[in-house]
Amino acid sequence: MSAIVLNQVDPKKRRLLIIGTAGVGAVAAASVAIPLAISMKPSARALAAGAAVPVQLGTMEPGQMLTIEFRGAPHWILRRTPEMIAQLAKNDALLADPTSASSKQPAYIKGAGRAIKDEWLVLKGVCTHLGCSPTLRKEIGAADLGADWPGGFFCPCHQSKFDLAGRVFKGMPAPLNLSIPSYTFVSDTQLMIGEDPKGA
Repeated sequence: MSAIVLNQVDPKKRRLLIIGTAGVGAVAAASVAIPLAISMKPSARALAAGAAVPVQLGTMEPGQMLTIEFRGAPHWILRRTPEMIAQLAKNDALLADPTSASSKQPAYIKGAGRAIKDEWLVLKGVCTHLGCSPTLRKEIGAADLGADWPGGFFCPCHQSKFDLAGRVFKGMPAPLNLSIPSYTFVSDTQLMIGEDPKGA
């Protein structure tokens, strides 16, 4: 009968045991790290709240306004008629900030139309007074707004009035013109709200 040697070590078995233990440890670490990494990733809703939003323009008629939600607030796209655009230059004397010097808008937005393309006005639909949402009142001389009303946006909460470029009239509770978000035209029939034009 041969004696059993307890102190003898088989190097092949030891290597196999080390590799197996390391493999199990790696799997355990991955099973903890992957759910942790996934939990730190923003949700689809959070990504959508800050991501640029595409807007299709092809079906909009002149004078029509589209409302979309972007970053938790209503945003408007108004397709202005040539008459609406022509009226803007006549409003300067009535406005608190006709050149939008104090208003929130991208640097590439210039002129009375406050737009990349005069036909398309893009605005954040939130009054700069207390955050109500104004309504579009495009009819000129609306009976309840006065015979000199040139068309624009009216905030029913505290009666602030804005023209069809979102510029506030003098003497209104709203201190600033309506804000303009960053946006760019992807094509003649689509724009992206929340994205600046290339090179801007």
